[in-house]
Amino acid sequence: MSNNGVWRNLHRVAATGMVAAGLGLAAGAHAAGDPIKIGVISEESAVAGASISKAAQLAADEINASGGVDGRPIQIVAYDDHSSASDGVRAFQRAATQDKVVAVIGSYISEVALAMEPWSARLKMPFVTPGAASNDISKHVHDDYDHYKYTFHGWMTSAFIAQSICDFSHDILVGQFKMKSTVVMSEDAAWTKPLDERFMECLPKAGLQVVDHIRFNPDTSDFTPIFNQIEARHPDTITTGISHVGVQPTVQWHDQQVPIPMSGQSSQATTTSFWKDTNGATEGVITASAAAPGVAITPKTVPFADAYQKKFGVSPAYCGFSTYDLVYIIADAIKRNKGSTDPDQMVAALETTDYVGTIGRWAFYGKNDQFTHALKYGPGYITGINLQWQDGKQIAIWPKSVANGKVKFPTFIKIQQASAN
Repeated sequence: MSNNGVWRNLHRVAATGMVAAGLGLAAGAHAAGDPIKIGVISEESAVAGASISKAAQLAADEINASGGVDGRPIQIVAYDDHSSASDGVRAFQRAATQDKVVAVIGSYISEVALAMEPWSARLKMPFVTPGAASNDISKHVHDDYDHYKYTFHGWMTSAFIAQSICDFSHDILVGQFKMKSTVVMSEDAAWTKPLDERFMECLPKAGLQVVDHIRFNPDTSDFTPIFNQIEARHPDTITTGISHVGVQPTVQWHDQQVPIPMSGQSSQATTTSFWKDTNGATEGVITASAAAPGVAITPKTVPFADAYQKKFGVSPAYCGFSTYDLVYIIADAIKRNKGSTDPDQMVAALETTDYVGTIGRWAFYGKNDQFTHALKYGPGYITGINLQWQDGKQIAIWPKSVANGKVKFPTFIKIQQASAN
């Protein structure tokens, strides 16, 4: 994870005044001047996607309370794509051509983000996805930079998510619990294809033999045959790749007392509303995420999580943390451009982003990198965390630098818990 000394040095900035102070935004009375419109396209009926618009508005309110960007307020223009690629494209077109936004933050679903990406190129509209993970998003920028340079990948690529989960598995599941095998269980979606490819490479290197690989239709309602198939292979753990689904496999895993822990990626489990959604069945589930309540990844993490919880009654999902940071990052890019919202100048400014947000230090890979305009991954940048649901709360269990608890499995999980130190 990032150097703790860096965060301590930055603590003064966050404590004084909201993260707006880090932008050098003018403090004072209500912002005046023409608003800077940022389009936000989200999935309002989705457990995770609903965090996007809420977090964006919270960031805009804070920036505006501190004077806006050189006196110009941020205005969030929100759209609901209903988890539909076609609705997402229509919203993107309206944002760019009718509502005259200067940038779009959009979608946690890869299929939706990939459908909007060509329109970012055609309309020369800066576009950042705060939650979609497919490697293809940044690959398109790499393969055709001149056209696709307006797209940025504001969350870890599938490959990096998998690597983060493998790093956790090596340190905790193998290192502490001496686990040796796993079954990969992923929904069939654009983001899980590269995720599973990296899983198949890095899980064995982490010390977990993959004894089966199951991809299921996201419309699956009965997971009993899948869990029966997994139990027949006697793995030490299940490594998940689920986002569009979440409630049904989690509830059925709990109700059927499947004696195998679930870890990996469960995007819906990254927000505290998931406890109510599953009636507590998520107890013991482990998932990768961006951050967690009460976990000071940087000095900005806890103040944002607390403010979000106070306003909306639940914690933000992973894409809420990233969206909040992105509103500040776009505002910072305009600030550094002396107020210009010219698309090409905004691209140039975003390419030089070096910003400490709620989830770590933000920077994007360059033109010649395999993951052009994707979020930089690794120590000193962003690695994500792993959290576990314990007694109705999200407990950070990895990496060690931010962990506020240890792994604790439900009683129906058959494992030698005494081996954990």
